[in-house]
Amino acid sequence: MAAGLSAGAMIFLISCATTSTTVVAPLEIPGAHFVGNQACADCHADIVRKFPMSPHARLHFESAGMPGQSGCESCHGPGSEHIRTGGSARLIINPGKNPESCFQCHLDVHAEFTLPQHHPVIEGHMSCVDCHDPHGGDIFKPAGGLAMARLNQNCAQCHQAQTRPFVFEHEALREGCTVCHSPHGSINRKLLVESDPNLCLRCHAQAQGPN
Repeated sequence: MAAGLSAGAMIFLISCATTSTTVVAPLEIPGAHFVGNQACADCHADIVRKFPMSPHARLHFESAGMPGQSGCESCHGPGSEHIRTGGSARLIINPGKNPESCFQCHLDVHAEFTLPQHHPVIEGHMSCVDCHDPHGGDIFKPAGGLAMARLNQNCAQCHQAQTRPFVFEHEALREGCTVCHSPHGSINRKLLVESDPNLCLRCHAQAQGPN
């Protein structure tokens, strides 16, 4: 793969999750330079149209040759060679196939994938985009309501046996799979956020009998 990560020039970005700042190296593709979001719109109009609603749209370059430029090339690398060759997949970084560009910013998530129990992203059997839409507005864990239902549906794509309708429903599913499971990685079996007894007792506390 011709595209790679550079340890050269630095970029300044606004964190997707908070207002704190982080400094990381920009992505680099040999011989390519930054062209801006509008150049991407010629072929990827649907993505560029919805992208401003994504937290990733808040990534800002300060020293990559285009001050104030933000967006597509923050995650996909400079696009000039990709465009010149008519869209060659070898000359653009695809986080859907290689999570390294995601890990440039999401260091905490990268660490979770090294825990004993984890979804097989670093092994190459899954990618971040299997569960997240990097271009849309629902990239982070929803807080509730319809967004929570969509999160459960996302898990159901693979975990069909656990999310099918049951006569006796586990009510925790109404609050979302991530109430009990850590989606990236855990030290506990089945990606549980705590060891089994402690986790179950959050809801299933023993009732005291009469004195």
